[in-house]
Amino acid sequence: MKIIFCLLLITSMTGINAQVIKKDEKFSKGITQVVGDLNKDSINDKVVVIQDTVDEKRPYKLQVYFGQSTGDFKLFISTDKAIYPQLPDGKGGIDYGNDPPEITIKKGILIISIQQLRGHYEHKYRFQNGNFELIGFSSVGSDGQGTISSIDFNLSSGIKIEKEESAATDKVISFNKKKILIRPLPRLGEFEPLENDEY
Repeated sequence: MKIIFCLLLITSMTGINAQVIKKDEKFSKGITQVVGDLNKDSINDKVVVIQDTVDEKRPYKLQVYFGQSTGDFKLFISTDKAIYPQLPDGKGGIDYGNDPPEITIKKGILIISIQQLRGHYEHKYRFQNGNFELIGFSSVGSDGQGTISSIDFNLSSGIKIEKEESAATDKVISFNKKKILIRPLPRLGEFEPLENDEY
């Protein structure tokens, strides 16, 4: 009886471990890793992007680790909402030409850049108020017919500039500058890119 109980216990533990491993293995492909000081403590932090190669949309997960004085890293945030999936419509869907994300850290700002078939966009986050808050959004795109559209939105100041110009002559077709205050500022992991008209 004891032997049967032990076998059942071992079998159930193996099943639990297999479930955990299977869940973790979904995001198994390493895409990029960068280091830099994000929280102004003069210790390098680490940003990692991994991809789920099982899901047909090929989503990405972004993880931010804060460096510790011991030399270790502590996970601060892990989210699969910060980066648009490689195949938003799934395999066989529309090809948006989404390349893997480019992650950079400049002057303490976390920048996520995405190159698409006819343009690119980027989100800028600063660690403040205990979170990574969106402080900037910009995009440039072509309509494929000779018009280039761009957006530069400074969420900290609220100034948003939208511009259209001719690709052939650089002549400005339209220019619009307005102020849109968004408070509180959007946080990393709490929204998906391009889910609204502002950012």
